[in-house]
Amino acid sequence: MTAGTDSPLLAMLRYAEPFAAGSDLASLRRLLAGIQVPVEQKAERLIEASYAEALAGRYRTARTAAMMAFACGARAPRLREQLAARLRTSNDVALLLELIDSSGDPRVIPIPLLVAYAAQLSYVHLQERALQMLDEAKRGDDRYPPVLLARAQVLTYLGRMQEARRDLEQCIAIAPQIGQAHWFLAHIGRATRDDNHVQRLRGILARPGLPAREVASFAFALHKELDDLGEHDAAWTALEQACGAKRSLLKYDVADSRDLVDMLVASPVPPVLPRADDGAARVPVFIVGMHRSGTTLLEQLLDGSPQVHGVGELYDFTSAMRYATDHHCKGVIDRTIVERAGDVDFGEVGQRYLDGMAWRLGDERCFTDKLPSNFLNIGFICRALPQARILHMVRDPVETCFSNLRELFSDANPYSYDQRELADYYLQYRRLMAHWHAAYPGRILDVDYAELTRDPAGVMRMVAAFCGIDYLDAMSDPRSSGRAVATASAVQVRDRVVRRDVPKWAPYAEHLQPLVAALRQGGVEVPELPA
Repeated sequence: MTAGTDSPLLAMLRYAEPFAAGSDLASLRRLLAGIQVPVEQKAERLIEASYAEALAGRYRTARTAAMMAFACGARAPRLREQLAARLRTSNDVALLLELIDSSGDPRVIPIPLLVAYAAQLSYVHLQERALQMLDEAKRGDDRYPPVLLARAQVLTYLGRMQEARRDLEQCIAIAPQIGQAHWFLAHIGRATRDDNHVQRLRGILARPGLPAREVASFAFALHKELDDLGEHDAAWTALEQACGAKRSLLKYDVADSRDLVDMLVASPVPPVLPRADDGAARVPVFIVGMHRSGTTLLEQLLDGSPQVHGVGELYDFTSAMRYATDHHCKGVIDRTIVERAGDVDFGEVGQRYLDGMAWRLGDERCFTDKLPSNFLNIGFICRALPQARILHMVRDPVETCFSNLRELFSDANPYSYDQRELADYYLQYRRLMAHWHAAYPGRILDVDYAELTRDPAGVMRMVAAFCGIDYLDAMSDPRSSGRAVATASAVQVRDRVVRRDVPKWAPYAEHLQPLVAALRQGGVEVPELPA
């Protein structure tokens, strides 16, 4: 469906775009009033148009269609569920919250809609509100597996592990075929000889005809529990099965990542401006690097300062760039955004980003934006937000890559399920970070993960000085922060800083030779294992 060719309603999209740009809902409602179509039908067609425009890459008209659908005021739960997803995708969180609030008392909202609202609230890091929705859903039906699974996930983010475990066990007892529940259960505790689910997981995996998506969840869970038990050869076999199943579901081409980095490296670098240090300006602190490199730990430590608000993993900067280039991309960035960036007003990008963040923040001068893959956006960040600090987590390359290999992501990070593809992506990341350091000297601070775990106080003093804040002892202990953590490290960062003398990949060194060889061939120094 293309705006302007289907009906007067859809032809209105581009005309309505200026009103959507200014969040002028009153004008959008006046436009809609002239279309003699029932409200629910208007909303449905606009939601469909929003999906279609996004798939076609047209970000602004996709957002306009979603805002117009919101302006319709449709009440049907099915439409509200779809609209909530569209508003979250376009980062219109204020409208998402208004949509949820306008649905009335949670006690009268249908359970599937409560679950859908909770998912969107969790995506934007409003975990307590998400839990309120899920608590109500569970009161309505305490044996509905999607409720139990979603509630356990949010409880994990909030650090309430025992409650999460109970919901997961109940979910599995009712619907043992849901692999994600087994995967979550394996990751919120440590398997022991007396308390593990190895035989249960093996039994399920032995069943014929198990879909690849479920194979991935069950096999990653089995790998985790066997690794806990020290059965490393069997754990590796499970990991190979898990990665193979997950990789079969994803479309990924190494050449695409190389081409994107080539474009970023070749992009013109404007005259380097000094980092702005206006004491009155709100200071974003971007924490970037490879996934699983320690970014969550660093954010947790920074959040121990009363001068810092730890916000979590956000796509807000990507949303600002999507709007500026009028292009909807699947990930953080793509070739089209880079191609169109030459015509972008980066001052407007920075202001849109800050305006979109404002509702989350308190009085703290600094806030963290911890999306590791924002390393791809560093050049744009430096131009849009001259006051921003950029912290780059650096970790043992094999430990980082192995931690990616054994993590079950959603549909992000498709490079992480094959050793050679993973090594190639790591090499492109290293190449790009070297370019950013050269192009924007002094704007990026490398933070070494091993040093952070050896001397958290010393490293955090350095980080605090770079960010322009005072160092406090609380910034050396992740337990000082009580915030929700919605990342793969949600369990680990609830504990003290742990120094690991022997890396996790050591027992798997023989199996990881394809990865190690590819890294070394690309010029990466791989540390020797302790004797």
